[in-house]
Amino acid sequence: MTNTWVKTTCAFCGVGCGVEARVSNNKIIVRGDKQHPANFGRLCSKGMALGEIVNNKGRLLQPYIEGKTTSWQSAIVKIATAFKQIIDRFGPEAIGFYLSGQLLTEDYYVANKLMKGFIGSPNIDTNSRLCMSSSVAAHKRAFGSDTVPGCYEDLEKAELIIITGANLAWCHPVLYQRIMAAKQQTPNLKIVVIDPRKTVTAQMADLHLPIQPGTDVLLFNGLLHYLFQVKKLNHHFIQQHTEGFSSTLHAARNEAHDLLFLAKQLAVSSDLVTQFYHWFSEADKVVTLYSQGINQSSCGTDKVNSILNCHLATGKIGKPGCGPFSLTGQPNAMGGREVGGMANSLAAHLEFNNSQHYDLLSHFWQTDKLVKQPGLKAVDLFDAAAKGKIKAIWIMGTNPVVSLPNSHHVIAALKNCPLVVVSDCMFETDTNTYANVLLPAAGWGEKSGMVTNSERRISRQRSLINPIGEAKPDWWIICQVAKQMGFSQAFSYSSEADIFKEYAALTGLKNKGTRDLDLSLFTNLTTQEYHDFTPVQWPAIKNTKQSNNKRFFADGKFYTQTTKAQFITVSYKPPATKTNSTYPLIFNTGRIRDQWHTMTRTSFIPKLCTHTPEPYVHINSLDATTFSIKHDELVQLTSHIGTLITRAKVSEKILSGQVFMPMHWTRMLSSSSHVSQLIAPNIDPFSGQPESKYTPVAISPWQYSCEAIVVVREKLTHKHFDYWIKQHIKGGYLYRLASRQSPENFYSKLLTQLKPDSASSRLAFYDKTEQEFRYGFINDQQLHACIFIAPRLNHFDLAWLNELLTLNLQPALLHRLITNNKTNALFTEKTLCACKQVSKKTICNTIRQLQLDNTTAVSQATLAGSVCGSCIPEIQILLDTQPLSANSNSKSS
Repeated sequence: MTNTWVKTTCAFCGVGCGVEARVSNNKIIVRGDKQHPANFGRLCSKGMALGEIVNNKGRLLQPYIEGKTTSWQSAIVKIATAFKQIIDRFGPEAIGFYLSGQLLTEDYYVANKLMKGFIGSPNIDTNSRLCMSSSVAAHKRAFGSDTVPGCYEDLEKAELIIITGANLAWCHPVLYQRIMAAKQQTPNLKIVVIDPRKTVTAQMADLHLPIQPGTDVLLFNGLLHYLFQVKKLNHHFIQQHTEGFSSTLHAARNEAHDLLFLAKQLAVSSDLVTQFYHWFSEADKVVTLYSQGINQSSCGTDKVNSILNCHLATGKIGKPGCGPFSLTGQPNAMGGREVGGMANSLAAHLEFNNSQHYDLLSHFWQTDKLVKQPGLKAVDLFDAAAKGKIKAIWIMGTNPVVSLPNSHHVIAALKNCPLVVVSDCMFETDTNTYANVLLPAAGWGEKSGMVTNSERRISRQRSLINPIGEAKPDWWIICQVAKQMGFSQAFSYSSEADIFKEYAALTGLKNKGTRDLDLSLFTNLTTQEYHDFTPVQWPAIKNTKQSNNKRFFADGKFYTQTTKAQFITVSYKPPATKTNSTYPLIFNTGRIRDQWHTMTRTSFIPKLCTHTPEPYVHINSLDATTFSIKHDELVQLTSHIGTLITRAKVSEKILSGQVFMPMHWTRMLSSSSHVSQLIAPNIDPFSGQPESKYTPVAISPWQYSCEAIVVVREKLTHKHFDYWIKQHIKGGYLYRLASRQSPENFYSKLLTQLKPDSASSRLAFYDKTEQEFRYGFINDQQLHACIFIAPRLNHFDLAWLNELLTLNLQPALLHRLITNNKTNALFTEKTLCACKQVSKKTICNTIRQLQLDNTTAVSQATLAGSVCGSCIPEIQILLDTQPLSANSNSKSS
């Protein structure tokens, strides 16, 4: 444990923000690292909360076998023995690994080495398959390598920034703030957002193109044709540095020659499309940022290549302020790509289809078991388990029961698999439920190693405290199993530094510029140099100046056999499934601002739950009328593979014909609000990435008799609840419930769980006319539970309830709480700023009362947005929409 500031890296998205952290009074305090080139001191709301995820709450603290605690030695022997028996009986391909972008580079490297090099199975994949594998496939087709050409610095140098398929303000808020700061410095910088939804990012853009979901190839093929028409192609670059342009342009012209027809297919006005095309053609420096809205598609690889084609055709690549830029979702997704964590690559950007690469790696690892063919990608891997072909699967640091499509099929696969091993830092996850062996892994703040962010920048994650309980680093766990299987010589590392040096040596082995990934500068790092490592962007080549390595392809040379970039001919393909009269709406998924993936850690931090405490589906007002949907009431969504229940939010931010729902909620936190049970496993044929952004669904009102809010210290049993959402608050839980039972019957059922016999004071309230029930009880001035039941309740953030269990609560205050004559009057407005817990109502009132007209003034007056800045875009929207009259009855207030 240390009380000095330690430089480390954030554990959340792929921006790779630098963090400074220290231990003070047994708590971890964090702040942004002002010297780190990724963020220069900025952190988002999740990054600011990093210190709060390092505690015992919800942690997996011991190894388990079949639900019973055991020793590390027993767990390791169990896994190694089973693996060897399976290999002897069924062959090595009966074993599968499923990894995570949460792993550090050293963890990833030894997992891949064990699996592909010594077990001899290619069936190792990663949840990066769900994130950016379409980008990887497109890079390889166009560049001959999985190379991200540019860097974050280009955001400040660009004249035009295109953001497509990404709600940057919520999903990568630090980059968003960086762009907005650049726009303040350079007002002529233009921002185009391409997104079917009117997101916070879109609302701040100079131009928003709400294209029909799935039509991205049409849009960028149209751009390529437009560039040809207005004579804005870079013919010198095309002739000297590319191949295949003629056929690619021909296909684009055939598909997009009629602008009016194209605009109709895109469902966007031709004027908007023309404006976008004109800006791209006139700007010398263009950066195109893209993420899941592009990648998560049954034709995601083609979508990425359609973007790359436009940059290649204009030579807007490899230069300051230029280039296509893939934004990764996880902190070490890039590191996993580097070391070969995906099923279709070997290691260190060595490829299966290159015999020299195969021989080089076999010799380097000193193994005769190196696999010769790519393995099963994520969806196929679990499908093979369901069919009985995979007999053992080891899942590390990820939650596929929630994140993979068709979750019911994933559950069936795990139930059918004889041995399911899960390494995780958290105890309760949807996936852990089906594990035969559970292994406690060290979490952020406890483990040490490298991560690589979206701009190829390698940074250190450093430990601040010893692992809690019996948790161990993932690399240690993997190496112990490897040794037990008889591979001691290849896995006898004394530290993560040894692993990184070996990996660095592999990247530089017989490279000489033939491969993009080269870390040979670090081959001979001392332990102290590893400890003191400062952020470096790769390549980091021995005897080469680092300043030359910010961007790839500046010399026009690529990693194809001819050293020329390849234009890839792509044509529009509709999504794998289509809407029809039974399933008339397009179901889209994405993230919210303050939560991370499946919420296994962030759900334990109360302040991160206040902005969006309950899952919802956005639906346009026209569709709401058509399908009899009421705002704030519960609805049922159905696809051809499943059904879920969630709360409807009628919103003009979504276009008619579409609905949107966040993807974070799990079976641990909700009764039926996990989106993966609706999404079919339709995958891109090149990348294997599932189509998570386009699922035809039906929507209908869900019939229920009453709703309830329950604040309680202990978990409730859910079996009597038709609908429930569990939210962690200080001192306990806040439940949102709904039932088909009458309010009175439901009230009785709830009371049987609360057991208030020992209460020093209790109070009940019943309004027969309104069918409202309220109940609460305290003991020693501490609230133990309170209930609010009514046929319908307003569903604002209940931020004030988050503090109830921490207060000294006198009987008189309990009386006011329970007997307030209208339950709805108890509910406060939406929390807008997670860091400072400032409500939307407070901000609106302050804007009107003080006549404020800019976000800086609002932050100074309310403190909202003064810490991480993630809420600043929403504050700006309030500034744009708030009437300044103090007497206004504006709906926004």
